[in-house]
Amino acid sequence: MGTLAQKNILITCGPTWVPIDAVRVISNISTGELGQRLAREARRRGAAVTVFEGPVEQRLTDEGITVRPFKYYEELMALIRLELVEEKKHYDAIFHAAAVSDYMIQNPLQEKMKSDQTDIRLDLVPLPKLIRSLRKISADSLLVGFKLEPDMSEDLAVGAAKGLFDAAYCDLVVANTLKEKNYLGFVVDKERILAHDNTRQGVIDKLLDIVEKRI
Repeated sequence: MGTLAQKNILITCGPTWVPIDAVRVISNISTGELGQRLAREARRRGAAVTVFEGPVEQRLTDEGITVRPFKYYEELMALIRLELVEEKKHYDAIFHAAAVSDYMIQNPLQEKMKSDQTDIRLDLVPLPKLIRSLRKISADSLLVGFKLEPDMSEDLAVGAAKGLFDAAYCDLVVANTLKEKNYLGFVVDKERILAHDNTRQGVIDKLLDIVEKRI
């Protein structure tokens, strides 16, 4: 029996889309890899794992992991509401690793924008932070937030984590860099850095070691 046996884990991963017009979207460069690796390791440790997976190139197909796909911000929001509010599913820990859009087009077009337009203005408006909804809906779940930055250091990790703690009342934050070379990731709680590693798998292993003791 694994160290996370009889524990229910929810993971969000990958990018979200917001529409510009009928065929174009705004997205980001998230690959979903960190969340997918996290799902595999949590499953290996015996957890029942559900993943809300955005539009990534390589889909999770691992046996024993429940995958619910989404593309658009609204679809992820609807999945959260369906799973946690309507179906009232309880998760011991929620890892919100999806790279969720911060903004949407104020008035997206219902038809395709003509490609020969030369003067285009897109007005952006902020979107609600889904991690705040997760905290409000699942007050008893251990909530892990993720911050991805171009560069990372101890000071940057603490600063990035503080903003997320203040905004969403997370229990833990993973602050890491998007760099393939010289990768660095930190696991932080409200008081201090708990662990760090220079590989994604190392960060995942240390994160789950910490979570195991708290759920």
